[in-house]
Amino acid sequence: MANGVWQDWVGRSQTLHETLAAYPARALALTLNQANGHALAEGDALPAIWTWLNFLPLSLTSEVGSDGHPRRGGFLPPIELPRRMWAGSRCVFETPVRIGDSIERTSTITKIAEKSGAAGAMVLLTMAHEVRANGLVAMREEQDLAFIAIADRFMPPAPAPLPACDWREAVAIDPVMLFRFSALTFNGHRIHYDRSYTTEVERYPGLVVHGPLQAILLFDAALRRAPAGARPARLQFRGMRPLFDFDVITLNGRTDENGELHLYTANGEDLIGMQARITWTTD
Repeated sequence: MANGVWQDWVGRSQTLHETLAAYPARALALTLNQANGHALAEGDALPAIWTWLNFLPLSLTSEVGSDGHPRRGGFLPPIELPRRMWAGSRCVFETPVRIGDSIERTSTITKIAEKSGAAGAMVLLTMAHEVRANGLVAMREEQDLAFIAIADRFMPPAPAPLPACDWREAVAIDPVMLFRFSALTFNGHRIHYDRSYTTEVERYPGLVVHGPLQAILLFDAALRRAPAGARPARLQFRGMRPLFDFDVITLNGRTDENGELHLYTANGEDLIGMQARITWTTD
C-alpha cells in the first residue's frame, strides 16, 4: 500500500472510557515483585504510565494474526511490514491518577513516515494520547510505533555502550514475568512467550523483553530515588537494542548537572537496551 494512502489515517482519533480498577494495579505491582501490591486499594495514587494497563486493543481470537497481534486495519492502517515495535514515547505528567478514577484516553494518529535504514524499509507511526482522570488531564503522550521487515537472520543494532552511572541494580526477568506482563497488557505478540515462533519466524535469539516493561521498571527505579518533594514532570524513552530473557539485565541511572535523571536498561555486556530521561518538578 502506498505511503500516500496511509496518510488517510493521519488525523484519525478515538476516545475510550474506563474506570481505573485495583486488580490490574495489584497484579502489575506483584509482577514487579513489589510486596505492597496486595494492599493497593481505591484512592491510592499510581504512576500515570500504569494506565498502559488500560485502553487495551480488544479483538476476537478469530481477528488475531499469526504473530499474535490483532490484524491491522480499522483505527491503525494496514501497514504490511510484519514486525511491529513500540519504539519509544514522550510523556508529560499533569495531575495524579488514583485507583477508582473515571479515566478516558483520546488517541490521534499524528504522523506516518516511510524510512529506510540498516534493517531495510521501515514505517514510523506516531500517535498522541491524552489521558484524563475525572475530567482533568493526567498525562499527555506521544508514542512511536515502528513497522519493519523481518531479516533472514537477527542483526542487532550498532552497540551503544552504557555510560558511567551513579547507581545500578539488577533485575530478574524470566519467561514467567514476560508472560504475566503480556497477559496484563493483553499483548498476544508471540515474541514474548512463544520461543519456537520467536526464534524460527521472527529470528530473534530468545524471548524479547517488552519495551513498556523496561520503561515501567526504569520509572519505578527513578521514583525510589526521587529528590525530596519532587515528582516526575516528563518522561521520554527510546528502545536502542532488544533485550532477551537470557540476558543479565540491569537498571542504571545518572543525574546530570541540570538535575535530569538519565536512565538505561543494559545487558550483561553493558550495552544499552533502552535509554530514558526524567525531568522533575516541585510544583
